[in-house]
Amino acid sequence: MPQTPPRTVVFDLDGTLADTSADLLESANACFRQMGHGNLLGPEDQLTAFHGGRAMLRLGFSRLANGQADPGGEAQVDAFYPVLLRAYAEAICVHTTLYPGAVDAVEALRRRGFAVSICTNKPEGLAETLTRRLGIRDLFGALIGADTLPTRKPDPAPYVAAVERVGGVTRRSMLIGDTETDRKTGLAVGVPVVLVTFGPEGQGVQRLLPEALLHHFDELPDLAERLLT
Repeated sequence: MPQTPPRTVVFDLDGTLADTSADLLESANACFRQMGHGNLLGPEDQLTAFHGGRAMLRLGFSRLANGQADPGGEAQVDAFYPVLLRAYAEAICVHTTLYPGAVDAVEALRRRGFAVSICTNKPEGLAETLTRRLGIRDLFGALIGADTLPTRKPDPAPYVAAVERVGGVTRRSMLIGDTETDRKTGLAVGVPVVLVTFGPEGQGVQRLLPEALLHHFDELPDLAERLLT
């Protein structure tokens, strides 16, 4: 008799499981310092940090140009993106911390028979390094990064892979995230999306009309039971 696939909870990484903003911003500022401009980004830019390295570079360059179109354009962003990645890899977990209750929630889900995985738009190698440094990699059955497949979120393929690599099926899965990208991913796949309110956008994620909001990880195991009956 065939075994029923496990219910699966897929987690985003940055801004969902861990607050990585300070280390991300520092990697961008390292680029700007190398160019002789000093730090151009600060703590108030954490939401941009969670949209990736290129977004941080664009913001910094726009400030150099006083908000006008930067003459270097995307070519300048492309040129310094590898510099940013190297800076980030060298100091990936200096200030990064897990959100309160994250580990306990994942362990509780596993005890209840859920499969758990990560689907992130951070490059896979960096995500593997970060989760190992944080001591959480072994909690997750699979990790899909931005470059694991030819496409990234919100394309459905990375999410589907994150589910299938832990033996799950999408119809019995859900996504925990913090941004519009995660919401769009859930809509593309047709699965429930839970957005955290302790991430960079706070209560603002309500505008995205997710299936549920998560105010603290303590609530997650029971919430997953309700959404994946």
